[in-house]
Amino acid sequence: MPLESPILLKNIPTPPWGEFADRKTLSYDDYVKADGYKSLDQAIGMEPKDIVEIVKAAELRGRGGAGFPAGMKWSFLPPQDGGQRFLAINCDESEPATFKDQVLTEFDPHLIIEGIAICMKACQLDTAYYYIRGEYHHHRVIFENAIAEAYANGVFGENSRMGKVNERWPNLYLQRGAGAYICGEETALLESLEGKRGWPRIKPPFPAVAGAFGRPTIINNVETLSMVVPVLANGADWFKSMGVGRPEGAPPNVPASFGPKLFGISGPVQRPGVYEDNLGVTLKTLVEDHCKGMIPGKQFKAAFHGGISMGVLDTTEYEAEMDFDIGKKYNNLGLGTACATIIPHDVSMVAMARNCARFYSHESCGQCTPCREGGNWLYKMLTRIEAGDGTMKDLDLLLEIASSMGSMPGTTICGLADGANWAV
Repeated sequence: MPLESPILLKNIPTPPWGEFADRKTLSYDDYVKADGYKSLDQAIGMEPKDIVEIVKAAELRGRGGAGFPAGMKWSFLPPQDGGQRFLAINCDESEPATFKDQVLTEFDPHLIIEGIAICMKACQLDTAYYYIRGEYHHHRVIFENAIAEAYANGVFGENSRMGKVNERWPNLYLQRGAGAYICGEETALLESLEGKRGWPRIKPPFPAVAGAFGRPTIINNVETLSMVVPVLANGADWFKSMGVGRPEGAPPNVPASFGPKLFGISGPVQRPGVYEDNLGVTLKTLVEDHCKGMIPGKQFKAAFHGGISMGVLDTTEYEAEMDFDIGKKYNNLGLGTACATIIPHDVSMVAMARNCARFYSHESCGQCTPCREGGNWLYKMLTRIEAGDGTMKDLDLLLEIASSMGSMPGTTICGLADGANWAV
């Protein structure tokens, strides 16, 4: 696998733009010709705990939004007891303007599948579910075909090259979501996977102890598992040679920003799409270099840098470093999905805030009062302000409601109310 492009997606926008319109999905044979599944073969010859240690040594952090260290998450599993153990792959990707996992699913499905198999080997998991967003119809068909190819070539099923786990042959299934934003939250995803309403669960117990169907479960994002493949092939030091590492003077136990990352850019730029660059690349570089700048007549005004849940960067923060410490540097919630929505100078921020509030109000599962009631009030107030009927008192009340939704720990089960707060 090329060292300069561990995810095989360097500077590849989503189709059908320009010179990249003819990019095709890699079949099993195509992927093997590009040294695919060599990392899995390497993993099969290793002790599971040694695989986990490599991922921990690389300090690979989750690429789905939270940025939790993947190797540490894998080590939370309890000892085997002979029962089933699950892997849930989060491809729900319902955060507005986020589409990096969509591109991976469409063009490099076997990269994801190899990462899934390595995780199952490392964590001794016998069953995996690929939970894909319900609206990804075309991508579902592509991934189901890739799963069938993997079975036909001995990755999963009877006589799998991985051998039996817990006296069971390893299996991978695709599960479609039902179009609910909340199911991107890991415990709501598990509820949906079990055929129930997608409501987040109270933790503890955490999924590693009692997850899908009450059994130990690891939940990882698509991009995270895809990154496991080059980490195993090239080693932890290779991975840590990219990115910005940890903040200067920070102790070794502080999570770092190592490695490359997929960045999705949408909005009025000349070449929107998904690009791969090292963590720490500036927002300005993504817009000006990768996306070839703003379209004629448009000027940069602001950006949702990691999905609308993470907050907003303004013109003074155009050169913000896109790494996991962005929240500490620029007073927002974090890197999130690293998919930036660029807002031009002629778009009203009040209208943007109102649209975000409408989204959160609609997508709240209704389980927690601050989120269920607060989201609707935010939407009503911003609608009134946008119409020109607001008062100065409304601004104070707006901030009071938003902060009470998202700044008091323990008032809600999941982070949707936090996202609404940061958007406002």
